Amino acid sequence: MKNYKRNASKKKILALILAGGVGGRLGLLTENRAKPVMPFAGFYRLIDFALSNCLHSQISDVWVIEQYELHSLNEHLSNGRPWDLDRTYGGLQVLPPFQERSESKHEGGFAHGNADAIVRHQKLIEDFNPDILIVLSADHIYKLDFRNVIETHLERKASVTMVTTKVPKGETASRFGVVEVNKDGRISNFEYKPEIPRNDLITTEVFVYDAKILLKTLKEFTEEDKDLKDYGNELIPYFVQNQAAFEHRHKGYWRDVGTIKSYWESQMDLLDEERKFALDDEEWAILTLAEQRVPAFIYSTAAVKNSLISQGCKVSGTVEHSILSVGVTIEKNAEVKDSIVLPDAVIEEGIKLEKTIVDAGVIVTKKKLEKLKLLQQKYKNDIFVIGKYKIQAQSEIEEK
Repeated sequence: MKNYKRNASKKKILALILAGGVGGRLGLLTENRAKPVMPFAGFYRLIDFALSNCLHSQISDVWVIEQYELHSLNEHLSNGRPWDLDRTYGGLQVLPPFQERSESKHEGGFAHGNADAIVRHQKLIEDFNPDILIVLSADHIYKLDFRNVIETHLERKASVTMVTTKVPKGETASRFGVVEVNKDGRISNFEYKPEIPRNDLITTEVFVYDAKILLKTLKEFTEEDKDLKDYGNELIPYFVQNQAAFEHRHKGYWRDVGTIKSYWESQMDLLDEERKFALDDEEWAILTLAEQRVPAFIYSTAAVKNSLISQGCKVSGTVEHSILSVGVTIEKNAEVKDSIVLPDAVIEEGIKLEKTIVDAGVIVTKKKLEKLKLLQQKYKNDIFVIGKYKIQAQSEIEEK
């Protein structure tokens, strides 16, 4: 990190976490909660990974742009305390939607995409006056030292540096921004969610910007009345065509968990005995706000195999290749396989579940099981979500 220390020691760095999306591709799971606070791995929340990466990268100014179901998000953020961001100066700052007196459509109000969200908070960013702006998503699972990305950015005198990776197994590149790069790492082409991707190299939605160039560009776009929505519509194509855009290749684990399939698959990855993604990494711990719960109790009638069992669980039945969040109850003769059970849910006696996500606080009864079986007959091999008032198949959500 010698170059980083030399080049960036006097740089003012701001991390901006975009946490305002509705998360509609997760169906009923995000009807009453913000996507960034979706439970993950039984104990964590999705936004914990971005915040923990900031902590370990020694980034002390972190802003979270929020919009949808912000109360659930604010409760979890807890003034930044779990990530050492509750400071008198700097630290965590939460940016909720706000209303300006100005009639400009670019000031305040609700954003219509991740690029638009930055535009609506542009004045606040200008007042902070950073040299480097790191823009992150709040629903990705990965570990990354942002200092290494900043080092790449400064060495190449880039206007923007995009963290790229090969598309994860089981995913399609058409869900992401697809890039082509030259031998020197310069990005020569960018396509946003193409129907027919040219290759399997994608952006991870981690961007390091020269803040002055970004703010100048956004001001020009505003003056031209361009309708900025997501970063891939106008902003990134402009930088690729007109500025110095480079990549920083990430070769470790990375998943966007914005769909039912990816949310389920990424957690099944945690059960891989070859440890694709280790949560118990002493050098790069994932931190969270967690309530105090008693240890899990595994009763004599229980059978548990290749699973993550969180605090406060009571297991009397069979659990195989599954993840139980805090406070889950698995009653006697119940069977849970290849499934994710969210906090304080109850799987009643005799219930058998497979490839299912059970929402928090749901009691899975025989009546619910009958409805699930009807849906399973229609959508075979799907992943199913059981909520308090309805049950959804993965395909139903994707069709909307």
